[in-house]
Amino acid sequence: MLCNCHDKNRLQDTITDDSVDLSKSADVLGTYRDQAGSLVTVLQKAQDIYGYLPLTVLRHIAREMNLKPARVYGVATFYTQFRLTPVGKYVILLCQGTACHVNGSERIEAALCRELKIKPGETTPDGLFTLTNVACLGCCSLAPVMMINGQAYGPLTPDKALSIIKDLYAGEKQVDQGGEQ
Repeated sequence: MLCNCHDKNRLQDTITDDSVDLSKSADVLGTYRDQAGSLVTVLQKAQDIYGYLPLTVLRHIAREMNLKPARVYGVATFYTQFRLTPVGKYVILLCQGTACHVNGSERIEAALCRELKIKPGETTPDGLFTLTNVACLGCCSLAPVMMINGQAYGPLTPDKALSIIKDLYAGEKQVDQGGEQ
Protein backbone atom coordinates (compact mmCIF):
# COMPACT_ATOMS: atom_id res chain seq x y z
CA MET A 1 0.00 0.00 0.00
CA LEU A 2 1.32 3.42 -0.95
CA CYS A 3 1.33 6.09 1.77
CA ASN A 4 1.67 9.73 0.82
CA CYS A 5 1.24 10.95 4.39
CA HIS A 6 4.70 12.53 4.61
CA ASP A 7 6.22 15.09 2.32
CA LYS A 8 9.89 14.04 2.54
CA ASN A 9 11.23 17.49 1.67
CA ARG A 10 9.06 19.20 4.28
CA LEU A 11 9.96 16.60 6.91
CA GLN A 12 13.66 16.94 6.13
CA ASP A 13 13.39 20.75 6.36
CA THR A 14 11.76 20.40 9.77
CA ILE A 15 14.39 17.99 11.03
CA THR A 16 17.33 20.03 9.75
CA ASP A 17 16.06 23.50 10.59
CA ASP A 18 19.22 25.60 10.40
CA SER A 19 17.52 28.57 12.07
CA VAL A 20 17.72 26.84 15.47
CA ASP A 21 20.81 27.94 17.41
CA LEU A 22 22.03 24.68 18.93
CA SER A 23 24.77 26.49 20.83
CA LYS A 24 22.13 27.78 23.25
CA SER A 25 21.86 24.28 24.71
CA ALA A 26 25.62 23.75 25.10
CA ASP A 27 25.71 24.56 28.83
CA VAL A 28 22.79 22.24 29.59
CA LEU A 29 24.29 19.40 27.62
CA GLY A 30 27.70 20.03 29.14
CA THR A 31 26.21 19.75 32.61
CA TYR A 32 24.01 16.66 32.06
CA ARG A 33 25.61 14.80 29.13
CA ASP A 34 27.11 12.03 31.26
CA GLN A 35 24.47 11.85 33.99
CA ALA A 36 22.33 8.74 33.71
CA GLY A 37 18.62 9.43 33.96
CA SER A 38 18.93 13.12 33.09
CA LEU A 39 17.04 13.11 29.78
CA VAL A 40 13.82 14.59 31.20
CA THR A 41 15.79 17.38 32.88
CA VAL A 42 17.67 18.11 29.65
CA LEU A 43 14.40 18.24 27.71
CA GLN A 44 12.85 20.57 30.31
CA LYS A 45 15.80 22.92 30.16
CA ALA A 46 15.90 22.81 26.35
CA GLN A 47 12.21 23.67 26.25
CA ASP A 48 12.88 26.60 28.59
CA ILE A 49 15.56 27.80 26.17
CA TYR A 50 13.66 27.40 22.89
CA GLY A 51 10.05 27.71 24.10
CA TYR A 52 9.34 24.27 22.65
CA LEU A 53 11.35 21.27 21.43
CA PRO A 54 12.18 21.60 17.74
CA LEU A 55 13.03 18.28 16.07
CA THR A 56 16.49 19.64 15.33
CA VAL A 57 17.06 20.08 19.06
CA LEU A 58 15.79 16.57 19.83
CA ARG A 59 18.23 15.11 17.32
CA HIS A 60 21.05 17.24 18.76
CA ILE A 61 20.25 16.06 22.29
CA ALA A 62 20.25 12.44 21.13
CA ARG A 63 23.62 12.89 19.42
CA GLU A 64 25.22 14.72 22.34
CA MET A 65 23.89 12.31 24.98
CA ASN A 66 24.69 9.25 22.88
CA LEU A 67 21.04 8.16 22.84
CA LYS A 68 18.90 6.85 20.02
CA PRO A 69 16.74 9.62 18.49
CA ALA A 70 13.68 7.38 18.93
CA ARG A 71 14.27 7.27 22.69
CA VAL A 72 14.56 11.06 22.96
CA TYR A 73 11.50 11.58 20.77
CA GLY A 74 9.60 8.91 22.74
CA VAL A 75 10.22 10.70 26.04
CA ALA A 76 9.38 14.09 24.52
CA THR A 77 6.06 12.79 23.19
CA PHE A 78 5.16 10.71 26.26
CA TYR A 79 5.07 13.57 28.78
CA THR A 80 2.42 16.24 28.23
CA GLN A 81 4.72 18.93 29.64
CA PHE A 82 6.74 18.86 26.43
CA ARG A 83 5.75 20.80 23.32
CA LEU A 84 6.94 19.96 19.82
CA THR A 85 5.43 23.04 18.23
CA PRO A 86 5.81 26.72 19.13
CA VAL A 87 3.29 28.18 21.55
CA GLY A 88 1.85 31.64 21.85
CA LYS A 89 3.10 34.41 24.09
CA TYR A 90 0.15 33.66 26.36
CA VAL A 91 -0.44 29.99 27.13
CA ILE A 92 -3.98 29.48 28.38
CA LEU A 93 -4.46 26.32 30.43
CA LEU A 94 -8.20 25.73 30.77
CA CYS A 95 -9.08 23.35 33.58
CA GLN A 96 -11.46 20.53 32.67
CA GLY A 97 -11.33 18.81 36.05
CA THR A 98 -14.51 17.70 37.79
CA ALA A 99 -15.10 20.90 39.78
CA CYS A 100 -14.50 23.07 36.71
CA HIS A 101 -16.55 20.82 34.45
CA VAL A 102 -19.62 20.88 36.69
CA ASN A 103 -19.26 24.65 37.04
CA GLY A 104 -19.24 25.36 33.31
CA SER A 105 -15.75 24.95 31.86
CA GLU A 106 -17.29 23.79 28.57
CA ARG A 107 -18.98 27.18 28.18
CA ILE A 108 -15.66 28.91 28.93
CA GLU A 109 -13.96 26.76 26.29
CA ALA A 110 -16.63 27.53 23.69
CA ALA A 111 -16.36 31.29 24.36
CA LEU A 112 -12.55 31.25 24.15
CA CYS A 113 -12.61 29.21 20.94
CA ARG A 114 -15.07 31.64 19.36
CA GLU A 115 -13.09 34.71 20.45
CA LEU A 116 -9.65 33.38 19.53
CA LYS A 117 -10.87 31.47 16.46
CA ILE A 118 -8.87 28.39 17.46
CA LYS A 119 -9.51 24.96 18.94
CA PRO A 120 -7.83 23.55 22.06
CA GLY A 121 -4.24 22.67 21.22
CA GLU A 122 -3.92 25.45 18.65
CA THR A 123 -2.20 28.84 18.59
CA THR A 124 -3.70 32.00 17.16
CA PRO A 125 -2.24 33.09 13.80
CA ASP A 126 -0.74 36.21 15.44
CA GLY A 127 1.22 33.95 17.81
CA LEU A 128 -0.28 35.54 20.92
CA PHE A 129 -2.47 32.79 22.40
CA THR A 130 -2.30 29.03 22.73
CA LEU A 131 -5.32 27.29 24.25
CA THR A 132 -4.80 23.99 26.04
CA ASN A 133 -7.27 21.92 28.04
CA VAL A 134 -5.78 20.33 31.15
CA ALA A 135 -7.13 17.69 33.50
CA CYS A 136 -6.72 19.73 36.69
CA LEU A 137 -4.98 22.90 37.81
CA GLY A 138 -5.47 22.19 41.51
CA CYS A 139 -7.47 25.40 42.00
CA CYS A 140 -10.83 23.76 42.62
CA SER A 141 -12.01 26.54 44.94
CA LEU A 142 -11.80 28.91 41.94
CA ALA A 143 -13.78 26.65 39.58
CA PRO A 144 -14.11 27.14 36.72
CA VAL A 145 -10.54 28.33 36.36
CA MET A 146 -7.92 28.99 33.72
CA MET A 147 -4.25 29.79 34.08
CA ILE A 148 -2.41 32.13 31.73
CA ASN A 149 1.38 32.06 31.98
CA GLY A 150 1.20 30.87 35.58
CA GLN A 151 -1.51 33.31 36.75
CA ALA A 152 -4.79 31.68 37.85
CA TYR A 153 -8.11 33.33 36.95
CA GLY A 154 -11.40 32.26 38.49
CA PRO A 155 -14.14 31.74 39.23
CA LEU A 156 -14.91 32.39 35.58
CA THR A 157 -17.91 33.02 33.44
CA PRO A 158 -17.64 33.15 29.66
CA ASP A 159 -17.83 36.97 29.87
CA LYS A 160 -15.07 37.16 32.51
CA ALA A 161 -12.81 34.88 30.47
CA LEU A 162 -13.35 36.99 27.35
CA SER A 163 -12.69 40.18 29.31
CA ILE A 164 -9.30 38.79 30.42
CA ILE A 165 -8.41 37.92 26.82
CA LYS A 166 -9.52 41.33 25.55
CA ASP A 167 -7.43 43.04 28.26
CA LEU A 168 -4.37 41.08 27.13
CA TYR A 169 -5.05 42.03 23.51
CA ALA A 170 -5.41 45.69 24.56
CA GLY A 171 -2.10 45.51 26.41
CA GLU A 172 -0.43 44.09 23.30
CA LYS A 173 -1.92 46.84 21.17
CA GLN A 174 -0.58 49.45 23.60
CA VAL A 175 2.89 47.89 23.43
CA ASP A 176 2.71 47.88 19.61
CA GLN A 177 1.93 51.60 19.71
CA GLY A 178 5.03 52.35 21.78
CA GLY A 179 3.46 52.25 25.23
CA GLU A 180 4.57 50.07 28.12
CA GLN A 181 2.76 47.06 29.40
